Amino acid sequence: MTAATHSTLFPQTPGSPDAVLEGLDPEQREVATALHGPVCVLAGAGTGKTRAITHRIAYGVRAGILQPSTVLAVTFTNRAAGEMRGRLRQLGAAGVQARTFHSAALRQLQYFWPKAVGGSMPRLVDRKVQLVADAAAACRIRLDRGELRDVTGEIEWSKVTQTVPADYPLAAAKAGRDVPRAAAEIAQLYAAYEDLKRDRAVIDFEDVLLLTVAILQDRHDIAEQVRSQYQHFVVDEYQDVSPLQQRLLELWLGERDNLCVVGDASQTIYSFTGATPDHLLDFRTRHPGATVVKLVRDYRSTPQVVHLANGLLAQARGRAADHRLELVSQRKPGPEPGYTEYTDEPAEAEGAARRIRELIDSGVRASEIAILFRTNSQSETYEQALADLGVPYQLRGAERFFDRPEVRKAGVALRGAARFGGNDSLLDDVVDLPSQVRAVLSGEGWTTEPPAGSGAVRERWESLAALVNLAQDFAAARPGATLSDLVAELDERAGAQHAPTVEGVTLASLHSAKGLEWDVVFLVGVAEGMMPITYAKTDEQIEEERRLLYVGVTRAREHLYVSWALSRSPGGRPNRRPSRFLDGLRPGSAAVAGRAAAVGSGGVERGFTSGGPGTVRRRTQRSPARCRVCGRTLTDAGEMKLMRCEDCPSDMDEGLYERLRDWRAVQAQRSGQPAFCVFTDKTLIAIAEAAPDEEGELARIPGVGMRKLNRYGADVLAICAGREPGGEEDAN
Repeated sequence: MTAATHSTLFPQTPGSPDAVLEGLDPEQREVATALHGPVCVLAGAGTGKTRAITHRIAYGVRAGILQPSTVLAVTFTNRAAGEMRGRLRQLGAAGVQARTFHSAALRQLQYFWPKAVGGSMPRLVDRKVQLVADAAAACRIRLDRGELRDVTGEIEWSKVTQTVPADYPLAAAKAGRDVPRAAAEIAQLYAAYEDLKRDRAVIDFEDVLLLTVAILQDRHDIAEQVRSQYQHFVVDEYQDVSPLQQRLLELWLGERDNLCVVGDASQTIYSFTGATPDHLLDFRTRHPGATVVKLVRDYRSTPQVVHLANGLLAQARGRAADHRLELVSQRKPGPEPGYTEYTDEPAEAEGAARRIRELIDSGVRASEIAILFRTNSQSETYEQALADLGVPYQLRGAERFFDRPEVRKAGVALRGAARFGGNDSLLDDVVDLPSQVRAVLSGEGWTTEPPAGSGAVRERWESLAALVNLAQDFAAARPGATLSDLVAELDERAGAQHAPTVEGVTLASLHSAKGLEWDVVFLVGVAEGMMPITYAKTDEQIEEERRLLYVGVTRAREHLYVSWALSRSPGGRPNRRPSRFLDGLRPGSAAVAGRAAAVGSGGVERGFTSGGPGTVRRRTQRSPARCRVCGRTLTDAGEMKLMRCEDCPSDMDEGLYERLRDWRAVQAQRSGQPAFCVFTDKTLIAIAEAAPDEEGELARIPGVGMRKLNRYGADVLAICAGREPGGEEDAN
């Protein structure tokens, strides 16, 4: 897993301003040398936008046109900001501020609070969910865990769109929000939440932006002080700017126009958070004299991958589609994307795992392979399939690398060795930096050969191996570097959450894969109902799903595998079809026909029943099954088993679910049959969510028939009660 532009890990610093421009293509050079006035960079996926803007800043600094302390580069994640600071330092432009919107605003708020408001700044809460729960209790509104998360999301959306509680119902309706509760109830909860924050003298992350905006609007002296500090602004991923962030940017700028924005409307995939590409698309209207540069040379993907990406956007509609960029691959031809249809999801996961095993055995690094899916709930099936074949993997969006216990311990050990290495017998016979690191980490569990199998032991080894590999790259790039230098590098990376590569296949949702790339990408579950997701109903929502698939396709450098399953579980009705987005693009599919009708159906296509062609399976309108979280009508058998949408938040007891899975594995081994024959994953999830304490409750869960109730009921109820299964008190 690497950052979106492929480059040497520790490149040498250019010797002159002109040397900064070496290696840039004509369009990137135009970006780098356009240092005055408003600049808009429309950059397609894989076209080197980060390279272009970092070289722009570095060229301006090295040429004496820009002062480092007067430049503020803004992006959306700490990782991206840290990577940008690292690149600028390598280009000889240290001292430039590269921060997220929140980080920059928080720094200003902390500095100006005593002057603008007086006293100490309120405490910043890391997680607002508990406050929302307390607000619900004050309003006497009961929220389950899923509703709590969704209501919190609505409050966040309201704040970044600068919507006050009283205006929420109208604003939500106008924006087409799919609200988790009645809009009036959410407005009430929102108001109570704000009151509670004031009573407790705390603020949340959205308040950081709101309060900074308020101070800059009300105190012209403070606004001028900020503007005298920062005179040149660069904003990356500009298509993801919210109205509140745009307002803050305008206040930073004042009447000046030294602004460079970079973005791609075709990669707008976070509208649910308040992000909108309108600011990017309207840039030339707001700044008629702007320099506009289009980056379309794709250095990441092969012509075959780029052809599919362009084909996806060629079918797109809407304003973003009107401004799409036609990518031109700069790489040598590679293999055509592969398309595979499977009977069910477990078979799809097993097929992907087998192919990955073959790729690794042929020499492809596991860290250069990714499996991307629409929802996080799809991950489990692939985790199990990879583990069954002994393939190491890592979850993108799971525990952050530098927060892992083994990494923290390794950091302490390396820091100690750097300080007191002369007294450490482990380091007596080693002289170079990589050997020192290997010697220190051998005491923490690192070995020259990885442990067999998967699981926690293998994951710990992979973390330590990533540090060993980083030390080797660091030493190669900086001859003479010491252990203290490496520790400083690790500290800086930890602050930016810039993790080294972990040698394992990446499992990630399409949203969390944004900004990353791999040699081999498996796009799985590309079927109607999942891509586009079932609840995407409006034209705008459908088009955002298309853009999400486009982002997934453009993560692949060379090998791309696209797959779907005809049914969710073995033996299920094969009523699914490949995603409409693939129509006319995958071999054997017809060009898009009747696509508008499919959009109108809410993303669900009815399958044929065994009654023969022409017999359409329909759910009666009198008593539909509804999701217990969001209230939507359920039509999928797996979702009806859970009594919630696949993508709706689960209030499952994770510990109970793991105990049930462990028990199921034992039962399957004893009976010599696949685990799903004991209980399917969906049934286990339903049990873990319901946590039944008597037979009647267990029997009402779909998938628990009388035969399984008689055979396994006592064990399951014992596990739900926190007891060991098979005890005397459970035998009957």
